[in-house]
Amino acid sequence: MRIVFMGTPDFAVPSLEKLIEQGYELAGVFTQPDRPKNRGMKLTPSSVKVCAQKHGIPVYQPVSFKKEPEALETLKSLEPDLVVVAAFGQILPQAVLDVPKLGCINVHSSLLPKYRGAAPINWVILNGEQETGVTIMKMALALDAGDIIAQAKTPIDPDETVEQLHDRLAQIGANLLGEIIPALESHTAVFTPQNDAESTYAPMLSRTLSTMDWTRSARELHNQVRGLIPWPAASAELGGVNFKIYTVAETGQRTEATPGTVISAGNEGILVACGDGTALRILELQAPGKKRMSAADYLRGHPIF
Repeated sequence: MRIVFMGTPDFAVPSLEKLIEQGYELAGVFTQPDRPKNRGMKLTPSSVKVCAQKHGIPVYQPVSFKKEPEALETLKSLEPDLVVVAAFGQILPQAVLDVPKLGCINVHSSLLPKYRGAAPINWVILNGEQETGVTIMKMALALDAGDIIAQAKTPIDPDETVEQLHDRLAQIGANLLGEIIPALESHTAVFTPQNDAESTYAPMLSRTLSTMDWTRSARELHNQVRGLIPWPAASAELGGVNFKIYTVAETGQRTEATPGTVISAGNEGILVACGDGTALRILELQAPGKKRMSAADYLRGHPIF
């Protein structure tokens, strides 16, 4: 089977590696153009491009299939039986969906129809979900609305960060992809329409989500912190300094202090009163112009009263 793969970030790499491992003919890889990164703004290839070049697979980097008709012609010339998409970063027009004989399938990091959109891994944590998973669907023109081919579920640990869950789901998605392609090839795959009435949306993240509102419960604030790593990161003003907050712990400790009050600050971290009458302990933070560090290390040179 000739497969064209489309993907860009780290999440997509295990899926590409799974196709390589299973010996499918990779006719080409489409990924986003190199982007400037870090202080030097040096053009940096995507994780998928690095993987593809390592294995000698031709790489194509159109800005947009809609804006570059030649990209569609390139895809047609590759004569794929199947297009596999994982976090590509572009909405594919119908003309692209119509190219492969077996259609285009997408590895999506949620249990569709829940959490359609750009940031499902973040939002399941922000919303305090206890379970998520990966869906492989046949792509349609509507966003993440195609027929479901397969799903794999996994529990979310109460302390799991979005980075940790991201890496687990990437591997779960790759394994699921490896399981369903033979069914597609033999035309035995089952396609189940989504129930649009049950759909929810996971929009892109923004800095407006960062500020911690201490009138919320400790659990909600804990979810906010672990759901916004590494960007935009939760933030809180403590002792007149606006910090990025990276690691916190629920204590269950009861307090009558006003939400947002610093109860203690020392070797165990910074204990702050929350809206549910309990306290949240800040363990890791970053001050403006400083490195990310433990709260205890920061407090040694910058006491908070």
